[in-house]
Order: sequence, then structure tokens, then C-alpha cells
Amino acid sequence: MSLVKEKKSQIFAEFGGKATNTGSIEGQIALLTERISHISGHLQLNKKDFSTHRGLMQLVGKRKSLLTYLSKHNLTSYRQLIEKLGLRK
Repeated sequence: MSLVKEKKSQIFAEFGGKATNTGSIEGQIALLTERISHISGHLQLNKKDFSTHRGLMQLVGKRKSLLTYLSKHNLTSYRQLIEKLGLRK
């Protein structure tokens, strides 16, 4: 299931500044986090769905590379984002 348009615009409005700012790194990371949590729930019910597991690993890798980019270029924004999303404990 893909995210509906309203949910995407809400995520970008909350993390990216405004709903039309779809290129912001913070908004992209938040969107990937939402998709990862949705797919993780699916995989808990369907343990043998290996193709979805591969897609999940690709999304996690993409989010990791975006987080690395953000930490190198804007450390304060990186720290605020991981606090907001609850990623690193």
C-alpha cells in the first residue's frame, strides 16, 4: 500500500517546512520512516515474503545514506530529526 497524497503532504508539511517542499532531506527521511514502519508491520504478519523484505532493506539503506548526508551537512537539523522520529536511542 502506498501512502495517500494527503498523508504525504502532511509529512512534508511537518518535517520539510511546507507541503510542496518534497525535496527537503528531512521530509524524505520522514517519508521513508513512515514507509519502513508500514512494511515492517506487513512483514511481521507475512514472515516468508522475501521480496518485500528485500525492498525494506533497500529503503533502510536509502534512509541511512540520507541521514549520513544530513549529519555531515547540518548536524543540528540531524539531531532534531532523529529526536522527532525517535530513531536512535
